[in-house]
Amino acid sequence: GIPAKPLFPSDYFPALLKAIDEAQSEIFISIFSFKAGVHKNSYPDRILGHLAKAVKRGVNVKVILETTGRLDDELNAQNRQTGKLLEEKGVKVYFDSPRTTTHTKLIVIDERMIILGSHNLTQSALKYNNEISVMLSRPDLAKRARNYMLTIIKEAK
Repeated sequence: GIPAKPLFPSDYFPALLKAIDEAQSEIFISIFSFKAGVHKNSYPDRILGHLAKAVKRGVNVKVILETTGRLDDELNAQNRQTGKLLEEKGVKVYFDSPRTTTHTKLIVIDERMIILGSHNLTQSALKYNNEISVMLSRPDLAKRARNYMLTIIKEAK
């Protein structure tokens, strides 16, 4: 594919679904805000559906979500709810250390493709906001980004 491709607001959602659907072995996501479970046709819920289908065909799907450790926190509650929904579909869910804010919006697919930028997995980010992300076909960078996500998981222990 193209080594680098910008994803403007209307590009991100279809590009992400296509990348999920074409994944062969692993989808690894570290995201600050993932808001599913609101409406089955919302963009985040549709992403969750595609991730569930990936798990069914044998793809190893891992998701790291931000947690603040404060139960009354809205972001925390929403990410916990999404985490539960993901786990029900066979996704491995990790929460970061409450001591650190994990503000990443990072996706690595099959250790070769990276999608990163400003998009959270929320209806507003995916449908309404001015956002930009980039898709990179760079196995060298993908491996480094994946190692970074493994570090976040280790630090949460």
